[in-house]
Amino acid sequence: MRSRGTLAILAGTMMFSTWLVAGAAPASAAGPCGSGYNLVGSYAIPASGARTGTIEVYYSSGSGKNCAIAEGSGSNYGTKNYKVVGISVSGASSWTGYDSGLYSYYAGPVYVSAPGKCIDLLGGVGSPSRTVRKVHCG
Repeated sequence: MRSRGTLAILAGTMMFSTWLVAGAAPASAAGPCGSGYNLVGSYAIPASGARTGTIEVYYSSGSGKNCAIAEGSGSNYGTKNYKVVGISVSGASSWTGYDSGLYSYYAGPVYVSAPGKCIDLLGGVGSPSRTVRKVHCG
């Protein structure tokens, strides 16, 4: 009798513990730009032909900033090679945010605040690059 009571208590404890673990809310993972940024656009690198990468654009309504990365695609993802990303308010004389180097996954993140304006983007993986002008206006 004593062992049945002990087994019942252990089984109840295990079920309660399982419920606690299973019921816990998962932690939200932050993307490459940090928490609060949502993907709002992506552009193939280069614009046509064999894709070497992607320019990804994120926006945070909390900070009011745009963020960009240039990520390798296919064999360029996880392979250390030259990657570059730039972001600016459209028409600026230089990139507000710019990052380049030998990276395995992506260049960036880079940021710009452009309330009520459009942004320009630059992205490159290996030798092909792409510039996208006057996008994500707002």
